[in-house]
Amino acid sequence: MADARVGGKATTLERAVAEAAKLLRQSRLPVIAGLGTDVAGARAAIALARQAGGVIDHMHSAALLRDLAVMREGGMMITTPNEARLRADLLVLVGPGLTEAWPELPQRLLANPADRRRLIWLCPGETAMKAGAEIKIVGEDPADLPVLLAALRARCAGRPAGKAPIDARALAELAADLPKARFGVAVWSAAEHDELTLAMLCGLVKDLNATTRFTGLPLAPLDNAAAVQQASGWLTGFPLRTGFGRGYPEHDPWRFDAARLVESGEADCALWISSFRAMPPAWSRDVPTIALTPAQDGFRRPPEVAIAIGRPGIDHDAVEYLAATGTLAAVSAGKTSNALSVADAVAKIAAALPAQQPC
Repeated sequence: MADARVGGKATTLERAVAEAAKLLRQSRLPVIAGLGTDVAGARAAIALARQAGGVIDHMHSAALLRDLAVMREGGMMITTPNEARLRADLLVLVGPGLTEAWPELPQRLLANPADRRRLIWLCPGETAMKAGAEIKIVGEDPADLPVLLAALRARCAGRPAGKAPIDARALAELAADLPKARFGVAVWSAAEHDELTLAMLCGLVKDLNATTRFTGLPLAPLDNAAAVQQASGWLTGFPLRTGFGRGYPEHDPWRFDAARLVESGEADCALWISSFRAMPPAWSRDVPTIALTPAQDGFRRPPEVAIAIGRPGIDHDAVEYLAATGTLAAVSAGKTSNALSVADAVAKIAAALPAQQPC
């Protein structure tokens, strides 16, 4: 029997599903957010948003859309983790948050198959990486990174640079060192940087390709964000933060920001999905909530409807984005259980809703 609750009290799955459908049916603008789920769950959630005239938004959409905006506006040279691991003779780690985005990064990427690989880390902050590797630290405070990148790009292009966070000699040495790479890779997490910083970094990578081979490796956020983004593209033609209120998909990163919609009162119901971990939503305003999580720990108040679901790749087989390969892959369940998957739970809710799309 599924662990289901309505108003914080245990109930049957059937009643929880019926109550969830009622909340969505009565909603003027529901948000289907969190979206920490496997590909099957993402497909089901997007179909439900279309059916209910709602909005889809991942908990890490902001980071995903920063990389996408830079790629769209100025271009981005990128490679795969395997190519970086096998070919790079210089890795430039950029800013903090790298091991948070990819906990296996030290073992998967920094373990050197060739003795000639060099490692440079720009403005890591307080991050400590125990990788058994010698890393040259350049700069300290992550807040200094935008200025450092601008000065470094100027020097690499043979132009003068003003005051930088590091002394002029160290800046000149770094600017002379980067073009010597045969295959250089810059590694970053967009969760830690704004669009202008990422644009400067990608511009530096592009400039270096005039004389050598240099590329980038953006690290995808957690909670299968990259896979959900791809599923959104397949099914709607748009990235995340897409709405279906007018009966067809519309993408707008500001209008369809789930947190903004909830905080402003525009959204009057939320279906929150976080299947990899029991992560509650970050918004502070109370809104009728349907929670599909492994547990309900961390919520400020009990969700109106809560259905415990299984964890992808643990309780059930799944298709997920793998950071080690940069691709989608099938993941077998580590410990199969009878817990509902997100796809199954969402399908039950959708079946209890009218099939007619809103006008």
